[in-house]
Amino acid sequence: MKTLPDEFLYRMKSILKDDLENYIKAINSPVQRAFRVNTDKISLEDFIKINDLSTEKIDYVDTGFYFEKDKIGNHPFHHAGLIYVQEPAAMLPAESLEINPDWCVLDMCAAPGGKSSQLKNKLGEKGILVSNEIISSRCKILTGNIERLGFLNTVTCCLDSEKIAKTFPNTFDLIMVDAPCSGEGMFRKDDNAILEWSIDNVKKCAERQKEILRNAVKALKPNGYIVYATCTFSLEENEMVIDNFLKENPDFELMPLTEKVQKATARGIKFEGCECENIAFCGRAYPHKIKGEGQFVALLHNKNEQTNTPPSKPQAIYKPDKILLDFLNDTLTEFDESAVKLYNGRPVYFPPDFYIPDSIAFSFGVTIGEIKKNYILPHHQFFTSLGKNFNRKVELSGDREKLEKYLHGEEISADIENGYVVITFNGAAVGGGKAVNGKIKNHYPKGLRKF
Repeated sequence: MKTLPDEFLYRMKSILKDDLENYIKAINSPVQRAFRVNTDKISLEDFIKINDLSTEKIDYVDTGFYFEKDKIGNHPFHHAGLIYVQEPAAMLPAESLEINPDWCVLDMCAAPGGKSSQLKNKLGEKGILVSNEIISSRCKILTGNIERLGFLNTVTCCLDSEKIAKTFPNTFDLIMVDAPCSGEGMFRKDDNAILEWSIDNVKKCAERQKEILRNAVKALKPNGYIVYATCTFSLEENEMVIDNFLKENPDFELMPLTEKVQKATARGIKFEGCECENIAFCGRAYPHKIKGEGQFVALLHNKNEQTNTPPSKPQAIYKPDKILLDFLNDTLTEFDESAVKLYNGRPVYFPPDFYIPDSIAFSFGVTIGEIKKNYILPHHQFFTSLGKNFNRKVELSGDREKLEKYLHGEEISADIENGYVVITFNGAAVGGGKAVNGKIKNHYPKGLRKF
């Protein structure tokens, strides 16, 4: 039985009333695990045909499934980027509104990438996702997940919210603010969150959340949306933050969540002094009400439709040299030459006309590779993101033994012409290699290999 702080229990009693005992029972039960299908790599219909992990769907996420198997990170679905393992309640915020597929979207506090990947799956070929994470070590994890999932039109940054606002003024149609919080909703999963809990920390988090939102407003387009989310229960970090935001920003309104999210959540709480008449539009997920942890979500809309967005600067024109073009022509069936750009000295592939100054982005589009003296050394992301356009493919869904060898970093055999090849599993790119006389030299990164 988890030992919870008395002051926390007193506060939760005021929120849950007679439901407190059900909450305590829930957080002492096993954690519920889940994953989403990465529809950038496979359709939901095609995934269902090969799914051997679970058949239990999540009501509020069309692509979400609960699962119970261990070591899912070693499953070929994970290595091929066909799935993203994510806490089920954390899937609620990205489902709280209908997303236009050509939007420009910012995930402001993005690591490890669950909400970012969910947002990206809702965007089309013209949509852009910028995923930001202020902690550099976590930004590396975020970038690694985006590489594995094979996303195009995606940027990762490692900036604080003030720098985000200055770099991207009036830029985004939607901003996800999954704000750092006191983590009360994670008590079942994380005993350290219990040990670190205090009223002082709740208040500090609330002030930081308000500042992040102030900067988010500056980066939002007129008529844009902000999804504000936390994994905590405190009024100070949730409804009080929203009420304060609306007082500071009269051009904004609190909007109802989608019907499926409303069904999965309890309504927002009207507190003493609350001036927002529609505070009940907020959603609260409780571990004794759904199969997941704690979550809060609110949808904010900028009513101002004035078009004062500054003109975007064009990315510097880059004419690829012959070595790079020869490499791309030999490796890919098709590509857009105008999408080949140079960023921080490396060739990248980024189709949209979206300007970011050098050194601002941690990763920009798809990293093609490194330009060596007389050849190109391809990056892992080049295989995972552009694998569907490769001339040479080796499909291993019918040969699990050979797939295991590849994932261990071993050389494998294949009857294929010499050159760079992509290794696929059920059509999804896992990684790459170089075919030389019937053997494929393994290019799967050492840090991802199974041991």
